[in-house]
Amino acid sequence: MIGKLSGTIDSVSGSHIILDVNGVGYVVTCSARTLRQIGAVKSAASLHIETQVREDAINLYGFAEGEEQDWFKLLTTVQGVGARVALSILSSLSPEQLAQVIAAQDKAALTQADGVGPKLGLRLVTELKDKVPAFMARPVLLHGAKDAGGVVVPNSIASDAVSALINLGYRRAEAFAAVASAGPKNHTAKLDDLIRLSLAELSRKDSAA
Repeated sequence: MIGKLSGTIDSVSGSHIILDVNGVGYVVTCSARTLRQIGAVKSAASLHIETQVREDAINLYGFAEGEEQDWFKLLTTVQGVGARVALSILSSLSPEQLAQVIAAQDKAALTQADGVGPKLGLRLVTELKDKVPAFMARPVLLHGAKDAGGVVVPNSIASDAVSALINLGYRRAEAFAAVASAGPKNHTAKLDDLIRLSLAELSRKDSAA
């Protein structure tokens, strides 16, 4: 099995590249995000490789970042998500955005990817919600109690803050991420204060963009 390839980009065609490794050209399929990161033809590139072996073919999928490869493997465990759909999702959302979307149960954000309809979006957020923490650089759930099933539920103030941001026109995933970022640093904040702090987080991100 091939786990990593380093060489020179020989050509790019759609979602495929040919990576020249010591004179051998490997056809590697990548997400749009990875294609943007690795550079132009004749550039040196190093890719994490996921190898899929089938009866009629050996397919190589390349990733500029290990986190993207980890998400690719996780996404393809969901029924109805093959390599093409997984790469489409990863082309639309960065690994951090994807984790936030699933933690926020924002199935609508997933349907922006080609090949993901409402039913598959719901299946993705439902099946992967408990696996998100392992993929996050920071906690995404705010301080709260566990329900009868042992699942951590964000406290009501955090939930209300997310709803308020959504009513102001923000997408559910970005509202959730802003409250998740502001909440742990200000876990005793009242609702108005948490909304204000979350809006400051959103403003800071817009300014940095």
